[in-house]
Amino acid sequence: MTQTAPAQHSSADALLHDNFALGGKVALVTGASAGIGAHLAETLALAGAEVVLTARRRDKLEGVRAAIEARGGTAHVAEMDVTDSAAVAAVFDALGERHGRLDILLNNSGVAVTARAAAMAEADWDRVLDTNLKGAFLVSRAAVPLLRAGQGTIVNIASILGLGVLKGVAAYAASKAGLIQLTKAMALELARDDIRVNAIAPGYIATDINGAFFATEAGKRVIAAIPLRRLGETRDLEGALLLLAGPAGRFMTGTTLVVDGGHRLAMG
Repeated sequence: MTQTAPAQHSSADALLHDNFALGGKVALVTGASAGIGAHLAETLALAGAEVVLTARRRDKLEGVRAAIEARGGTAHVAEMDVTDSAAVAAVFDALGERHGRLDILLNNSGVAVTARAAAMAEADWDRVLDTNLKGAFLVSRAAVPLLRAGQGTIVNIASILGLGVLKGVAAYAASKAGLIQLTKAMALELARDDIRVNAIAPGYIATDINGAFFATEAGKRVIAAIPLRRLGETRDLEGALLLLAGPAGRFMTGTTLVVDGGHRLAMG
């Protein structure tokens, strides 16, 4: 077998550019209207990608687009409900007409319901599984033809609750465990097309939505159980995303990167 010589970098700047720059890439982010999705969409844009922001709320997406453009990035907005296959198909048809390819898909859409399994309403179970797992499947399936054209990559936002479990999160944990397995299955199936599929499993990340909870005594106990003794910040996910989405991760597929301050270690 012929061995390819390692790439030579002329400088530290060249090394960083060759491994992490996303100039000329087209990315689509689901659940991009707030929180982790909005921040990671901005991360991709600042790395040079042209980003399509999707979610159900156009007004919130427009705010994210304005913030990205204010920092010199390029973004577009498309309303999309990830649980609606017709809506998903429409967005990807439009993307195909505009660009003819997709380089990066970030599946971030997710919801959670706090309830023990024996007391959970069927409608709540369906909403969580439909959004977190079926939604990622529908979007990924629709993206494959465009990803083939760009030899692209899929990054799924999973959770440490897909690897371990706590009380009261049965539906969420099941959906994220399924997403991790979907990541592996699609990585195996799409490898021949040079499409990489990986996941990030965050721990507890501080957002506007959960801030009130983590100020309570129960929330403080959760923080105390994290070995690094703090919540994650959205910026703590940037490195994992750029690794998996860009050239630096060119030989990684079927992998789940845990970004949780060591919390998974303490879950047993």
